[in-house]
Amino acid sequence: MKIKGIELKRIGIPLKKPFKTALRTVNFAESIIIILKTDDERIGYGEAPPTPVITGDTNGAIISAIKDSIEKLLIGEEIENMERIMWKLNGAIVRNTSARAAVDMAVYDLFGKLYKTPVYRLLGGYRDRVETDITISVNQPEEMKEDALKFIKEGFTALKMKVGIDSQKDFERVKAVREVVGYDVKIRLDANQGWQPKEAVRVIRRLEDSGFDIELVEQPVEAFDIDGLKFVTENVETPIMADESIFSPYDAFKILKLRAADLINIKLMKCGGIHNALKIIAIAEACGVECMLGSMIESKLSVTAAAHLACAKRNITRFDLDTALLLAEDPVVGGVKAEAPVLIIPNRPGLGIERINGLKDV
Repeated sequence: MKIKGIELKRIGIPLKKPFKTALRTVNFAESIIIILKTDDERIGYGEAPPTPVITGDTNGAIISAIKDSIEKLLIGEEIENMERIMWKLNGAIVRNTSARAAVDMAVYDLFGKLYKTPVYRLLGGYRDRVETDITISVNQPEEMKEDALKFIKEGFTALKMKVGIDSQKDFERVKAVREVVGYDVKIRLDANQGWQPKEAVRVIRRLEDSGFDIELVEQPVEAFDIDGLKFVTENVETPIMADESIFSPYDAFKILKLRAADLINIKLMKCGGIHNALKIIAIAEACGVECMLGSMIESKLSVTAAAHLACAKRNITRFDLDTALLLAEDPVVGGVKAEAPVLIIPNRPGLGIERINGLKDV
């Protein structure tokens, strides 16, 4: 089974409700879809959502990275030669992590199809289902409280609250949600780089003193500010999770060596796909640090790839794979099955994707 070429398509899906963080507001999920073709007429699917404020990737950059740099290096490669393919893929172009992630997941899709096995089993097969949290966009406290109640009624037991816009108002947001959901529900906070280090310590300590029982705080300071991240980690009791600060395995090594964070959030679009994510997971496990598997605003396709990885590895203990549940439509046939809040991996080869409706030319 040799790689013959890569076909590029695009897709756009409206969200049920605007997705708001300290970095951006999103009303529409758009992605570049890749169809990796082989000489025996099999295909593998991959996805790359443009997320300029996090990865720096735009639609144009993704298309150019794949067509101008990646595709020509992979044509003729045998799918079973995984290490060689990944060496070529990651050496084809620096950064451009979303483009590399899309090709990476398509290769793994074909690798699973070659051996007639679901990807999660090839990667470790620790479990076949996970329970995801659900994200509450940053809004006024009353609206966030209403969203929380809605999600709890739908069966979710872990809420990921977006904060990072006005630390005083952030306290009121958390207070409003905690008072209405009680203490049997986990609350995770994601500041998306929205606080300064001392500000983060002040607001987190206030939340601690108020007894709001926050499970973790994700990326409280700017991605580049590793010293600031370490300062926050060392000065609060609540576990601190690094997200935007970690793209590569080396980033993970550096942050864990400095003990700048207690937990790591891995996203395929940040690290360049499953192959690099496996390295980050191994580094974290060696250091006794647990990981979360997260996602961008993307379709069920790449969420399915992330879910396969999440199911494969024991050291991924938290799951933020809710983005497909936030979409108003689901054009992806097959893939992960959602019985909210549980995501179940189908017993199908590869990623288990049958087809994707509504694809358009790039």
